[in-house]
Amino acid sequence: MGFRPRELRELQLRVRAEQQTPEWKARYAVRSGAQGTVNEFAHGHGMRRCRCRSQSKAHLQHVLTAIAVNIERLSGLPPTEEAPKSRRPTAFQDYPDHREIPRPKSWPTPGT
Repeated sequence: MGFRPRELRELQLRVRAEQQTPEWKARYAVRSGAQGTVNEFAHGHGMRRCRCRSQSKAHLQHVLTAIAVNIERLSGLPPTEEAPKSRRPTAFQDYPDHREIPRPKSWPTPGT
């Protein structure tokens, strides 16, 4: 059985005491979220091994996997209760209405 040097033991005690502060816990919560995401990619989606050899194809695989994970996470969110409000037409879009010019089909009609 061995004992650590006094300096290391004091450092360990000081760091453990610091870990009990709310500031340290708030900083660690951010890191914990990032670590969870990295773990999900590495273990859940097999990102430790690439299917391709070139760097550009490996990058593409990583980007597409990240997009898929974001879509998966967003699909798990509860739907919003209210429909998004439609924006008022711009002055440029209102101009044909005031001049009785037919509106292009791609422009929304007032009230939709």
